[in-house]
Amino acid sequence: QVQLVESGGGLVQPGGSLRLSCVASGSSVIFYTMNWYRQAPGNQRELVATIAGGGATTYSDSVKGRFTISRDNAKNTVYLQMNSLKLEDTAVYSCNARRTVGTTRGDYWGQGTQVTVSS
Repeated sequence: QVQLVESGGGLVQPGGSLRLSCVASGSSVIFYTMNWYRQAPGNQRELVATIAGGGATTYSDSVKGRFTISRDNAKNTVYLQMNSLKLEDTAVYSCNARRTVGTTRGDYWGQGTQVTVSS
């Protein structure tokens, strides 16, 4: 079992920055693909950024060039650095850990952290 706890959300003005953290416990996530999702009221959940166990990263078009996902395996932690924030980035951001070994799939979620971009 993996437990995930996000932190770092808050209220920020447009153009500002925030860094979200996702701390994993219960098991090492070094081999897990780690994802950041977000969901705004009335919208579907959106995959924002992914970092594979080997470090490869992908981003949604909506955040590419502004957000950076990274991981510190020694701290069992994943980060999402968010720069040049826009009003439309307002959402609950959730961390996800996913790994499939054979027929066994591990899929774990944090409780989410609110990010509000407002002037």
